[in-house]
Amino acid sequence: VQLQASGGGLVQAGDSLRLSCTDSKRTFSNNAVGWFRQAPGKEREFVAGISWRGSTTQYTDSVKGRFTISRDNAKSTVYLQMNNLKPEDTAVYYCASSRHSHPTSTSEFYRYWGQGTLVTVSS
Repeated sequence: VQLQASGGGLVQAGDSLRLSCTDSKRTFSNNAVGWFRQAPGKEREFVAGISWRGSTTQYTDSVKGRFTISRDNAKSTVYLQMNNLKPEDTAVYYCASSRHSHPTSTSEFYRYWGQGTLVTVSS
């Protein structure tokens, strides 16, 4: 599994971005995928996760109602649609493939990690 995250950039508060996580080996269709983020000087935190079929999603409280995770297994791609972005969403966003079929917020359950994409939200 080789994951590549993309779609980050510099936006203003209230704007939207869509992140993509692509598995170039096309092997993560049976695994849950999660998005995590790490802001400068802070611990990495779970943002959202999706089950292998896409039927189950999980979000951290701070992004509920603003972020939507989805996946297209035919394209081996997971998306994170981020709306109404806030300055506190500024971070490097990482996608990760889980060892399991359902998402969890525990990073130790994720086996493969992408390289990260930077999201900067100005006020």
